Parts: sequence; structure tokens; C-alpha cells
Amino acid sequence: MKYIETLREGMHVSEVYLCKTKQIAQTKAGKDYGNLVLQDKTGTVDSKIWDLNSPGIGNFDAMDYVHVDADVVVFQGNNQLNIRRIRKADEGEYVAADYLPVSSKDIPTMYEELAGYARSIKNPYLSRLAAGFFIEDKAFVRAFCFHSAAKSVHHGFVGGLLEHTLSVVKLCDYFAGFYPGINRDLLLTAAMFHDVGKLKELSVFPENDYTDAGQLLGHIVMGTEMVGERIRAIPGFPEKLERELKHCILAHHGELEYGSPKKPALLEALALNFADNTDAKMETMIEALRAGGANPGWLGYNRLLETNIRKTSE
Repeated sequence: MKYIETLREGMHVSEVYLCKTKQIAQTKAGKDYGNLVLQDKTGTVDSKIWDLNSPGIGNFDAMDYVHVDADVVVFQGNNQLNIRRIRKADEGEYVAADYLPVSSKDIPTMYEELAGYARSIKNPYLSRLAAGFFIEDKAFVRAFCFHSAAKSVHHGFVGGLLEHTLSVVKLCDYFAGFYPGINRDLLLTAAMFHDVGKLKELSVFPENDYTDAGQLLGHIVMGTEMVGERIRAIPGFPEKLERELKHCILAHHGELEYGSPKKPALLEALALNFADNTDAKMETMIEALRAGGANPGWLGYNRLLETNIRKTSE
């Protein structure tokens, strides 16, 4: 199988991929064309059907496994498939596990490391809260370790939510040891919980798309609600501590225009915002550079990073 990460300009592919999205768009001349995103476990690739009336274009829908005959070209620094023929794949032509993008890091190892941080929390109320989710609730742990952290922006793969959360926790642990005045227990707990709402905001793989609740409420609000519900089951949990923890979660995107209901008003909330933004932006650029393949030149403008990007010269 020719995995997406191995595709290079000039190659011809005849393979089965998962059709993640399917849209009909129009060229500047007003001609309809198919705009697809195809996926396997190594990533996604934008794909075009320029002639929708070709006899080689069969019937299929988004989330179908499709067999494509296509040429690999480069457009604005990224690989693209120009599809000549496409049809819905038959049972037996594919193994579903080949089409789920998975973290390159070992998921059980990452989980054990995150659980270790949960066990290091000394405050009895925050410790009880963290353990209740990340150690004792086996169904939550399974879902958390399998889920992605985003639809497509960063960490959009199986284990992505775990990988991103662990990275944010590690950055926060560093901040807590470097900057005086940070409450480590509060910051690490907030870091562990900052994106738990993604479990409700995004559907599970292979769909990995926004749910109705995700569109209406968003992961920040839903994650705060999830934490609040568990806190109410812990006798004597201090109200002030609850408010501070919720504030950190509500403010972790940093700015109102980035979806935060509140801007950071606590040192811990500010540290969490910086840690979250750092890991998200670094992973976004790493994934964009990887998508550029072996291209040593400029990859064009990246709308997420709001700049032109290229790999560092050797």
C-alpha cells in the first residue's frame, strides 16, 4: 500500500483510502469539480475530481472507503491527488486499522506518564478529582487515550488528545518549577483537564468531526461542566478552589476571539494558556512541514500560522 506520507510529486497511485470529506465546488469558470480529503493512518491529502462526468467516476459518499486511480501533484507546497477514477471499495479490499491516523508515540507509555503526574498532586481535593478521572474511571481512560485533540488543526489522530495533554502538563510542570508563586497542584490539574471537553466536542474515529453539542457549546464549556459535575460528588471540595480551577479551564485559549469565555486572571491560567498555545502551534508547524514531504523550499502561506513556512536548512 502507498501510504499518504510516502506520496511524492509525479507518482501514480491506485489504492484504497478513506474519504474523510466530499464537497462539490466550482472553478473560477463556473465548472463543478469534486473537492475531497482522503485519509489513511499516516495522514490526509487534498484531492480533486476535475471531470465529474467521466465514466470512471462512481457513486460514493463521505466516510466511505474508496478505490482511486490518481496522479500526485504539488499545489501551494502540499501534495494533492488529481483523481482519474474513483469508486466505493468493496469489503475485503481494505483493513480499517490502516486508515486511522495514530500517534507516533506509544499510547500506553504516554498514559502511564500522565497517570504519574496525577499521582503527584498533593492537594487532597485536586488529587481525588484527577484520580477519579485518569486512574479509577477505566471507561474514561479508554476514551481519552483513543480520542483526537482536533478535527484537523493539530493532534488530529488516535492518541492525539493524550499526546497533547501530556505535552501541556510537562510544560506546566516546568513553569511551576521555574516561576515562583505558581500553585503546581492547581496548574497541573487544570492542564490535565483543559481539553477533556473534546471527548464530547468531537465524534470518535473514523468520523472525528464536530458533534451537535460541540458546535453549540464547544469543548471549553463542556469540559468545565464535566469537571463541575465530578466536583459536586467530592464532599467538602473548597468553593474557592473550584472557581480557580474552572477559571483556568475557561481561560486556556487566552483571548475572547479565540473562544475563551474569560481571559486569564490567575498566574496559573496564564501559564496554562502559554503551554497550550505552545504545544498546539509547534505541532501545527511540525505537521505542516511533514505534509510538505521532501520539499526543501518554501511551502507557501499557512493560514493557521499566518506566515509562509519552510524547513530549516541543514
